[in-house]
Amino acid sequence: MSEPAVSLASKVATALRDQLTFGELAPGQRLSEAAQAEKMAVSRNTLREAFRMMTRDGLFVHEANRGVFVATPSLDTIIDIYRVRRCIECPVLRSAHAHHPAVARMASAVKAARHCEGRQDWRGVGNANMDFHSAIVDLAGSPRLTAFYGNLAAELRLVFVALGTARWLHMPYIEMNGAILAQLQAGRAAEAADLLETYLLQSERAVLAAFANAANS
Repeated sequence: MSEPAVSLASKVATALRDQLTFGELAPGQRLSEAAQAEKMAVSRNTLREAFRMMTRDGLFVHEANRGVFVATPSLDTIIDIYRVRRCIECPVLRSAHAHHPAVARMASAVKAARHCEGRQDWRGVGNANMDFHSAIVDLAGSPRLTAFYGNLAAELRLVFVALGTARWLHMPYIEMNGAILAQLQAGRAAEAADLLETYLLQSERAVLAAFANAANS
């Protein structure tokens, strides 16, 4: 029996969201329906439904007579993303247990980021950073929260891709992620959450400054 179209479209939308999260699609990029359908081995009808889902979530934009484009983040989007991140990530980390399975994923992400740093693979560092923060959210053990954060992570990566310079965006936070992990593994979840809050405030200021500079250049 073939898979229901809506279920398949949801899976395609998830795959497209992953492409955003891992920096494979750029803000403002026009999406070829034919190329994407062939790449993902689905019908155009299924792909169109997935595009509608992504548009509804604010990740894609449909322009009449022009097609579907990857959304371009705004200043307000950046501010809101970081506001939501602080509301989600910090409380989840503060109440986390050091032996939760997601802690191992955090450790793997830190290790991967350091490995990529040694190879000057800044996109890889960015991917590892996204994995680290997704693992923090998974500490809550809530599939709904994980799904919600997946959309937020895709929007966040669009911001990073729009700014273009991956090295300075991610390098300062490799060791900060390591410090957060060390505190959590030592059973000091509150201290880990305090570090994360400082991290997010610092990251937001840096991203907003870079965004303003790009807008004025």
